[in-house]
Amino acid sequence: MDLVTPGFGLIFWQAVTFLIVLFLLSKFAWKPIMNALSEREASIENALSAAEKAKLEIQGLKAENEKLLAEARLERDRILKEASDAGNALIETARNKANEEGTRMVQQARESIENEKRAAIAEVKNMAAALSIDIAERILRKELADPSAQQTLAQDYISAVTLN
Repeated sequence: MDLVTPGFGLIFWQAVTFLIVLFLLSKFAWKPIMNALSEREASIENALSAAEKAKLEIQGLKAENEKLLAEARLERDRILKEASDAGNALIETARNKANEEGTRMVQQARESIENEKRAAIAEVKNMAAALSIDIAERILRKELADPSAQQTLAQDYISAVTLN
C-alpha cells in the first residue's frame, strides 16, 4: 500500500512545484493569454457587428433595389400605355382622315355625275331642238312650196294671234 499512498515529502514538493509553476504562469503567461483571449473576443465581436451592419446594409440595398425595380416597372407600364395611346390616336386620326377623304371623293363623284348628267340632258335637248327645227324646216319646205299654201298658213297664224 505504500506504493498507492504518496509520502509527505512528495506532496510538499509537488505543491511547491505547482505554486512555482502557477506563479510563473500568472506572471509571464497568464496576462498574455488573457490579453490574446480578450483581443480575440473583441475581434469576434467586431466581426459580428460588422456582419450585422453588412446584413442591414444588404437589406437596405435590397429594399432600394426592389423600390427601383417597382419604379422601373411603373415607368415601363406608363411608356407602354403612352405608346399604345399614341398608336390608337394615330390609327383613329388615319381612320378619320380616310373617312373624310372617302366622303370628299364620293361628293366629288356625285357632283361630277350630276354635271355630266346636266351636260348630257342639255346635249339631248339641243339635239332634240336641232332635230325638231330640221324636221319642221323640211315639213314647212314641203308644205310651203306652193304659194297658196303659204298664204293659207300666214292667214292661220294671223287669226291665231288675234284670238289670243
